[in-house]
Amino acid sequence: MSDMPSVPTAAAPLPSGAAMPLLGFGTWRLSGDAARRATAEALAAGYRHVDTATMYGNEREVGAAVREAGRGGVFVTTKLPPDHAGRERETLEQSLEQLGLDVVDLWLVHWPPGNAGIGVWERFVAARQDGLVRDIGVSNYSLAQIDELDRATGVRPAVNQVPWSPLRFDAPLLQAHRDRDVVLEGYSGLKGGTIEHPVVTGIAGRLGRTPAQVVVRWHLQHGVVVIPKSSSPERIRANADVDGFTLGDDDMAALDRLGSAA
Repeated sequence: MSDMPSVPTAAAPLPSGAAMPLLGFGTWRLSGDAARRATAEALAAGYRHVDTATMYGNEREVGAAVREAGRGGVFVTTKLPPDHAGRERETLEQSLEQLGLDVVDLWLVHWPPGNAGIGVWERFVAARQDGLVRDIGVSNYSLAQIDELDRATGVRPAVNQVPWSPLRFDAPLLQAHRDRDVVLEGYSGLKGGTIEHPVVTGIAGRLGRTPAQVVVRWHLQHGVVVIPKSSSPERIRANADVDGFTLGDDDMAALDRLGSAA
């Protein structure tokens, strides 16, 4: 594997006019200096999108790595815990302070906050209007919940981050997000037995790629944001080294079928 991966540059347009790189680096369960080192490794390898959250407890370390790499061109996402409903502005200001940034590219509601959902979303809209965030979105929301926010405020979430992998593939759900101009972002794409599945390993073996590379490439070819996480420098680089091959139609279809078989 080359020390300089061939990193994809495809991005999804957002309402602000910004572009969200389809390949991002996930930081869940990375903490302390390990989070800083892994994020720095990812940025050195060519990732230009980093995903964190208040509940991860690593915004300070992630922010340090981003600043050390140079803020320019790095897309940063963080998230509001649902139990912080009513403390949105305070939480966002703490996130910005810990990240060392004046503005965050994307702020997500981490989980639907029950009956407080509309109020939370109204305060997200206000934070965007005040210039503290460029784009706002949600995570783990259903289509009905997205539509409810849209009806109540006239502002549709730019992004919905949900569990996603070939084993979870749902073509109607993906199309429904596209119909709403909501970017679908997947997490836990390499979990749940996905990279051990014989269809995935078979394609990887035939193409001379890792199973993780096959899954990352599958996300990209569907236009779905993917945020693989690792603390291993070798895996961090390998997971990004996916711009030098393409999955054929038959391989894409075989991977898609895993969702209906799961």
